[in-house]
Amino acid sequence: MATSKSKKTSPKGKASSSKAKTNVKAVAKTTKKASVKGSGVVGKKVATKPANKKNIAKEVEVKKPIISSAPATGFRSFFAKKYDSNESILNIFKKKSTYGALLGELIGTMLITIIFLTMFQLNEPLWMLFSILAVILAVYKLSGSNLNPAITVGMMITRRISVIRGVIYIVAQVLGAWFGFLIMSAFCSAGTVGNELPTMAAIENEQFWLVTMIEFFGASIIGFCFARALQYKHSSFTFAAVVAGGIAAALIFALVISVLYAGLTNNFVLNPAVAVMYKIFPDFGTSGAFEKIAVALTTYVIFPALGSTIGFFLSDLSSCLTDENITK
Repeated sequence: MATSKSKKTSPKGKASSSKAKTNVKAVAKTTKKASVKGSGVVGKKVATKPANKKNIAKEVEVKKPIISSAPATGFRSFFAKKYDSNESILNIFKKKSTYGALLGELIGTMLITIIFLTMFQLNEPLWMLFSILAVILAVYKLSGSNLNPAITVGMMITRRISVIRGVIYIVAQVLGAWFGFLIMSAFCSAGTVGNELPTMAAIENEQFWLVTMIEFFGASIIGFCFARALQYKHSSFTFAAVVAGGIAAALIFALVISVLYAGLTNNFVLNPAVAVMYKIFPDFGTSGAFEKIAVALTTYVIFPALGSTIGFFLSDLSSCLTDENITK
């Protein structure tokens, strides 16, 4: 009797064994689901929750190839865009800095015109150098101190500034030269000595190419020096010194060729904005005005802009040959 009673199991024991079996089955199911999810195999009976969109976006961002942000060097930087690609006619006038830059170009070109009409008549290149240096330093933080349409054209063609910025810079420079010319004319007319502003010499047929080449090579020197000065734009004084030195070198070159070798006086400007007010504008209303203006535009506007652009390209070419970064 004792042996038969020992074989019987209590209801509590049955319940505990059934719970253990169910726990084992639950553990097996969870491990099976985990293994299926980990292996990436989706079964018919396996129910998966929809993935979170934020997690998917993060995974996509991680899987994107990493693009190097290193600046282009060598000949890749020769034709590279060197200004803000988002700048356009739709947003450039929404920036306050644009109006500050235009005002800087206007005032700076006005001062350059006054310096040209005073200092240059005294044949004092050294004083002119210091005066131009001061103007460039004063305007540099506002607009970059172009102060010359030939420089601005070179900046546009070599993709250092956008076309829309270049065009409004040129408009501001011409207006600045006009204000400078009006100020100097007012002082001359109010004077008691009777001296007037000296007019530029008329370009004779045999002197056309000589004067044009003086403007061309002088603007090339200025354009080359300006492009080289951009490598030192983090130091405003170094930038201004290189640009002012280039302008002084171009003026000395033009002065020596004109006076000593050609016997000419008052025949070069090296700044199309000043030339428009100093030479082209006074030709309106005179006899043969159309022909005079066409010749003056070719000599004092087109060829200086072309020469400045060549100076920029020569600077970029030398930078590419030495693997210097010209986009910085």
